[in-house]
Order: sequence, then structure tokens, then C-alpha cells
Amino acid sequence: MAEVLEASGKTVEEAIALAASKLGVTTDLLDYKVIQQPSNGFFGLFGTKPARIEAMVKSQPACSKEPAGVTEAAEEPVSVGETVSIEEQAKIAEKFLQDVFQTMKLDVKIERGESEEGVLFQLIGKNLGILIGKHGQTLDSLQYLANLAANRGISENRARIIIDIENYRSRREDTLVRLAGHLAEKACRIGEEVHLEPMNRHERKIIHMALQDNRRVSTYSAGDEPRRYVVIAPKRRRRSRRNYSEPRFDEE
Repeated sequence: MAEVLEASGKTVEEAIALAASKLGVTTDLLDYKVIQQPSNGFFGLFGTKPARIEAMVKSQPACSKEPAGVTEAAEEPVSVGETVSIEEQAKIAEKFLQDVFQTMKLDVKIERGESEEGVLFQLIGKNLGILIGKHGQTLDSLQYLANLAANRGISENRARIIIDIENYRSRREDTLVRLAGHLAEKACRIGEEVHLEPMNRHERKIIHMALQDNRRVSTYSAGDEPRRYVVIAPKRRRRSRRNYSEPRFDEE
């Protein structure tokens, strides 16, 4: 009995292509049944459902020879991660963003560029604060979803998609660096640890990097995701009241 494979994708066509790749044949040699149609969900962001199919290689007459190319394909199965280029992944991410903005009825211009971290999409338009959210949380979620769309079914050579709005990320980094300096001064002044609000990994790294050369404090992360936060600890701490008779400036 032929192997039956279940595959999923953003569209039925994408699921068929993935199934053909895994079975090592071309799409015209597949028999398949759609078991779930794709759904865009709420605003194209939440509750989305991929297309799902069950597929198998079409049966061949016992006396016939295997069609040319099938054997070679079976011996060297195509890897989805190797066949989808960074350029193609970037186009998928851009199309995903266009669909989201169209659903939300937002007039957004997408300017594409390159950064040290990956493919950069700069969003330009009026009243885009709704896409940034508190401390960039909505923007981070949108970026996460765009990466999921671009990298779906890809195991190697994944594109890294960065989304920014009017250089918000650069401005946010400057704000965090200044905040780190102010709170380091506070930690030294009161002689106690200062706990920052929960941040994502990228923002925590900015705080750590900003204070790595500060000889008066050290930093570390505490807590569990998504509530993980940075602690700024002074290297010289205030003595407790019960030890008031001991020298005040002894280091621990």
C-alpha cells in the first residue's frame, strides 16, 4: 500500500507542493484529498488555520517502468529549506503584511531594505501607533508572525524578517540605554537591586550591553518568559540596620 502523508501549508497549493517534496515526486504524480481548507482567522493574525491535505503517490501499472525522473527524485528528495530562497521568503512576508494591513484597513507603505540582522521592512503611514503598541509589543508580535509566514515549512537558510516603523526600534534602543544609566545610578544611590519591568530578549540584551562596562553595577536576568526581566545590582550595597556598627562601606 502506498504511503499516505499529511501535509499543511498556507494554501492548498503550498501543502501539495510540500507533500510532493517529501514524497520525492512532482505534483502531477500525487493523489490527494483536502481535509481542511485554509482560514485567515481574526484580522489575519489570530485563529488562522492552514490548509491540510492527505496525499499519496499515484499507483503505477505493475508492468510499466517508473516515469523518468521519479527514481532520481526519490533518491534525492527535494528539501523545502533548500528550494525557497531568501528573496522568496521576503516576498511571502511582504504579502502577509499587505494582507494584514488590508484587513485592518490601514494605508501602509512598505519599504524594503537590508540590515545586519536580516531583511528590513520599514512601514510608513499615518497613525501607525496601533501597530507599535506599548513598548513595541504589537510591533514585535507582527514581526514574529511575519517570520512564521516566511519560514513556514523551511528547515534551513531561513530569512530573518525585521519590521520597523519610522525608526521606532532605534529610538526605543536610545530610550533603553538612557533608562539603564538612570537606574544604575539609582541602584548605587540606594545600595539595593533595581528590578526593571519585563522585556523581550532583545531589549534585555540592550540593557546588559549598556551597563557591561559600568564598574559600579552588575546585571542579570530573572523570572520566566514572558515575564523575564533585568536586575541591576550595585557592587557596593547598603548595610542592614542590624549591622549599623560595622563599617558602612565594606563590600560583600
